[in-house]
Amino acid sequence: MDSVEAGLLQALQIDGRVPFAVVGELLGVSDQTVARRYARLRVESGVRVLGAVWPEAVGQQLWLVRVRCAPEAAVGLARALARQRETSWVQIASGGAEIVCMVLAPLDAAGEDSAVLTRLPRTPRVTGVSAHCVLHSFVGGQTSPLTRNGPLTPEQCARLQPEITPVDAPLELSAGDRALLAALAVDGRAGLRALAAATGWSQTTVRRRLKQLRDSGTLYFDVDFDPALLGLRMSAALWLTIAPGDLAAAGTALARHEQVSFAAATTGESNLYASVFCGGSVALYEYLTGPVTGLPGVRSVETAPSMRVFKQAVTIVG
Repeated sequence: MDSVEAGLLQALQIDGRVPFAVVGELLGVSDQTVARRYARLRVESGVRVLGAVWPEAVGQQLWLVRVRCAPEAAVGLARALARQRETSWVQIASGGAEIVCMVLAPLDAAGEDSAVLTRLPRTPRVTGVSAHCVLHSFVGGQTSPLTRNGPLTPEQCARLQPEITPVDAPLELSAGDRALLAALAVDGRAGLRALAAATGWSQTTVRRRLKQLRDSGTLYFDVDFDPALLGLRMSAALWLTIAPGDLAAAGTALARHEQVSFAAATTGESNLYASVFCGGSVALYEYLTGPVTGLPGVRSVETAPSMRVFKQAVTIVG
């Protein structure tokens, strides 16, 4: 990518619906140039802006799930998991004998309310399942490697950053809200006319409700992209065990590492999870023997390199 494309992706990660005219002004090019580059990135590199819902804002819970299975069954099971609406970031790791994915479930998930969590242990050729509840996210959601990689200055990034006042209690979503969020999950930059058609609302109502959901932190925007665009050709999951008194400090420090795209405190034998991207195995080794060793309270680190990705945030790729 050149600086225009890198800046465009950085701007979209900060504000997925930012007008191309604003991006062009920041990058010193015309809005037509920005629109052409975005169209090319969509067609040639599969870049997509997606609307997403912050789980806690709507009474949902994010789980990190590790599925151990017979190696010959991994591909078929990963594809089946990728087709489930509540899953994201489905990938085969650990030499092909483990699948790692994220699952979104209601806070009071039980029975049919959480199909993935309840059915996995009974799935043929699955030898073990562990589910880790995400207790606190240190980095992720609206932030990603794109946020920290690009030509925009801190002042320019701050200009794009939306102001958010998080809700105190989970919101009750109406049928129209769900239709709006479903349409944005397909195309986060869908126009008001298309969103009005999807919801049955007027464009004025769509604009007002869209602002309310964004201002409350319920709705945010993410960019699905191939990390290779940034020269990041190796990814891995890190399961860290941190002394309880150092967990907050370790998570905060981890969030500042440029290699980290997601980090969260979790339940389970390990209590801190991170998804990292590096340029290759040498860069991963340097990261594990460098910045990771400087984290406070580290007792152990388990590394599970990703072998193949089947689903990104919502995009099925395998």
